[in-house]
Amino acid sequence: MEWRLLDRLDVDVNIFPKEKRMIEQSMQYYGLNIINIKKVRSAYKVTCKEGTYCLKRMKRGKGKVKNGFILVEELNKIGFNKVAKYIKTKEGYNYVKYGKYILYLTDWIDGEEIKINDELEASQCAMLLAEFHNAVEKIDISELKIKNNLKNWPKIFLSNLYDLEYYKKLISRKRLINEFDKLYDSYIDILYERGVIALNILQNSYYYDISKKAEHNKTLCHDSFYYQNILKKQEEYYIVDLDSIIIDLEVHDLGKYIRRLMHKSDFMWDFEKAKCIIEAYISVRHLSKDELEVMLALIIFPHKFWKLGKKRYVKHKHYSEIKYMKKLEKIIRYIELQESFISKYIEYLENL
Repeated sequence: MEWRLLDRLDVDVNIFPKEKRMIEQSMQYYGLNIINIKKVRSAYKVTCKEGTYCLKRMKRGKGKVKNGFILVEELNKIGFNKVAKYIKTKEGYNYVKYGKYILYLTDWIDGEEIKINDELEASQCAMLLAEFHNAVEKIDISELKIKNNLKNWPKIFLSNLYDLEYYKKLISRKRLINEFDKLYDSYIDILYERGVIALNILQNSYYYDISKKAEHNKTLCHDSFYYQNILKKQEEYYIVDLDSIIIDLEVHDLGKYIRRLMHKSDFMWDFEKAKCIIEAYISVRHLSKDELEVMLALIIFPHKFWKLGKKRYVKHKHYSEIKYMKKLEKIIRYIELQESFISKYIEYLENL
């Protein structure tokens, strides 16, 4: 069938005319007849006569798209279908080039973006993550070209701690110090110490031994496992957006997931809720006591505080002062609760 654009094309009001042209011209390469275009976060939901698809745009990442094709194909071979299938163009290419962008197409999973507001939903997603880790362990990843982050955590921790020292110096040299600077500076020493504790836990753990073992298995991590990339269709959960996959420990994914949840008002560094998530994951995929100890270091490192400082003092992100203050206040609100979390987590490890 020759591609043609339907006369009555329904386009989301949030899509600019130049985006519409980009989508129309890109979809020509797939031979699909467009009915409707809707913007969903950073992607486009494109409804066609032939079905519904997800069109993603990026400035670079040809290798990421190729990795996605290979990974999904390998996962499907072993029966793991909780990911969106990638679609080639009519000519058999992985993506379409449009100006400075590349665009690629996947099936659209007709589910809802989950709202993780309780430990039950969070635990179900943790089980999905464990299923994903079980699946990628069984596939051939020799054709994937991805970053290997094993044995790299101590370097990252140290680098981030040096950054905190740098932010402190920058603030001290400013001629005009505002409210954000004063508040951020007043907590640098406290959270720097928290980072040192995390680094000590990591260095005194079996991190390098576990990483050496993982080096042989080449464990794949999603690296961006959070509610934006988890869809629920009826009672099934699906993982989307495989652009960030890396080689790392499984607890990298799980630890980052828990760390992000603990900053939500529904969780507020409640260890019992974190424990439910951990045990849900373990019910599907085993984690050793040593791995859980390594994960503690990742969870308690002051990543959000460091990241906010980087946005402010290095990237000069154009947030309003109100937004910057809200983000900082939200981080420091939980400092004392984190102390209790750490104590209970260590007690949990001792009783394993």
